[in-house]
Amino acid sequence: MLLSPNPLSLLCALLLCLPLAIVFTTNTTHTTTTTTPIILDIPMPLPKNISIHENPNKTSSLLSPSLNIQDDELHKVITREKRRPIGPNKKSLLTSLSVPLSSPSPSLWQENRHDALFKAAMRVNAKPTRPKKVAFMFLTNKPLPFAPLWESYFNQTTTSKNLFNIYVHADPTFPYHAPFSGVFFNRVIRSQPTRRFSPTLTAAARRLLAHALLDDTSNSVFVLLSPSCIPLHSLNFTYHALLRRGKSFVEILANEAVAYDRWAARGPHVMLPEVRLEEFRVGSQFWALTRRHARLVVSDRVLWPKFNVPCVRFDTCYPEENYFPTLLSMWDPQGCVPATLTHVNWTGRVDGHPRTYEAWEVGPELIRRMREDRPRYGDGNGDGRRDPFLFARKFAADALEALMRISNGVIFRD
Repeated sequence: MLLSPNPLSLLCALLLCLPLAIVFTTNTTHTTTTTTPIILDIPMPLPKNISIHENPNKTSSLLSPSLNIQDDELHKVITREKRRPIGPNKKSLLTSLSVPLSSPSPSLWQENRHDALFKAAMRVNAKPTRPKKVAFMFLTNKPLPFAPLWESYFNQTTTSKNLFNIYVHADPTFPYHAPFSGVFFNRVIRSQPTRRFSPTLTAAARRLLAHALLDDTSNSVFVLLSPSCIPLHSLNFTYHALLRRGKSFVEILANEAVAYDRWAARGPHVMLPEVRLEEFRVGSQFWALTRRHARLVVSDRVLWPKFNVPCVRFDTCYPEENYFPTLLSMWDPQGCVPATLTHVNWTGRVDGHPRTYEAWEVGPELIRRMREDRPRYGDGNGDGRRDPFLFARKFAADALEALMRISNGVIFRD
């Protein structure tokens, strides 16, 4: 027969259980979730005109003028912006604009139109100094899977280092398990979050152009590359092919079936009156721009605000494939070869991603076929042009070993 508990027995039971309750509560309270740290190089400094300061944990000052600024006008611009009062509804023009990728606010896509970085870049000389160089600009959200291949590419000869500069825009919201090293060491610019179906990829490309313009007055051609890109020729061959024409290579297509949907992706009439439908163009995300056109891009205050708007239809939102072709087609079509020099295979693809080449497909024959193909020249035949593809995508990360086996004997042998 069970006995009914009396007050004294209940009190004793509570006292016996109290230590266990305290231990359980303490352990539960202090349980935290750990995250993989983001490891990036300190963003590369920009000499002379401005310097970049990076603090991954909080909003920090973006730009500060150096003491040896040669351009008096630039000095006045930056000084004036520093002195402008900060109102309750306005951010300082010299503060960071980094926004967490998870933020639903449209400010994720908003870029300060009067940002001092672009003000400085738009004032550089449009003519490069000698020796002319190629600026290789990598836009990535992950460690570069083909870094060893590019390392060999850039180090083919002792004199090749005078032919190029490297710049990396690395999305800071993604984990990088090791810093960029080798030729990529200290080449990461101050980067912001990027994602598809938004203007952020275009903004990142513009940011790369601004840094490259300010970093070296010798940068003559600016090439945009993805982490899945590989070279198809030696650096020496690529260098002369890019500089020989004196024109930008950007795919410009006027009669694409998707043109209207992409033009209206931000909502009806958003592009008007600056960009009419008949002026809207489609093209590849990857291009090679002359210094004059790079300066045009960073100086643009007319078309960019139209493209720098969140889309209402994400299935047709590809501003990175529309902004550059449209801008250059409207401003200087004669200064462009309307083609991309990055080989890609869209056969049978309907998901917005080109075919990915797997490791088992990589061999001399694949490289030969890509070299023999010729670009599509706008909506025509190129009037007999036969420019070679200089790069190719898209390759699976595990294709690195196969690519390295044929690098010296095939890829770098012209």
